[in-house]
Amino acid sequence: MQKPTLQGEMIVLRPIRADDAEAMWDMLTDPEGNRLTGTTRVFTHEEIDAWCASREQAQGRYDFAVTTSGDDEYRGEIVLNDIDEDVRCAGLRLAMRPAYRGRGYGTEAIELVLGFAFDGLDLHRVELEALSINTRAVSLYENIGFRVEGRRRDAYRDGDGWCDAVVMSMLEDEYRAGRPGA
Repeated sequence: MQKPTLQGEMIVLRPIRADDAEAMWDMLTDPEGNRLTGTTRVFTHEEIDAWCASREQAQGRYDFAVTTSGDDEYRGEIVLNDIDEDVRCAGLRLAMRPAYRGRGYGTEAIELVLGFAFDGLDLHRVELEALSINTRAVSLYENIGFRVEGRRRDAYRDGDGWCDAVVMSMLEDEYRAGRPGA
C-alpha cells in the first residue's frame, strides 16, 4: 500500500523512512518529551532502526514524519493508528523533537491528519489520550476542537508518582463544523 504525503502551508507530512531512525532516537531519548507523552520504555538503536524501516509496510496505521516544505528533516511524528474501518475510528498520537516544539508544527500536522482522516479515509471519530501533566497538549487539542470525554485516573507514571490520561475525541460533524466555510 502506497502511503500518502500531506502538504500544508509550512509543513509536509511524509511516510516515516528507515533514514529517520537517528532523528527519532533524538526524540525518544529526551527525558521531558518522554515524561509528557508517558513513554517509559527504553528503546535500543536497533529497535528504532527496525521500527522506522517497517513503517511503510505497516497495516492499519499511518506513521507520518513532520518535515517542512523546504527541508526534509524529521522534526517529529504524527500517527493515525488503530484504524477500525467498520466503526470508522482511529487513534491519534503526536510527538515532536525538542528543538521543534512550540513552533506551530504540531498544530498544522494535526489539522492535516484530521483532514486525511475525515475526508480521505471517511472516518467518523478520531480519539487520543493526553497526559494531565501536559497542559499545553490538552489546551492545543481543545483549541483544535477535540472534546474531553473523561479521564483514566493514575494511568501513567510521572516519576515516582502517577498522572491521569485525559481522553479526548473529535467526531466528523464537529470537524466539519469547525472548518472555514462550514
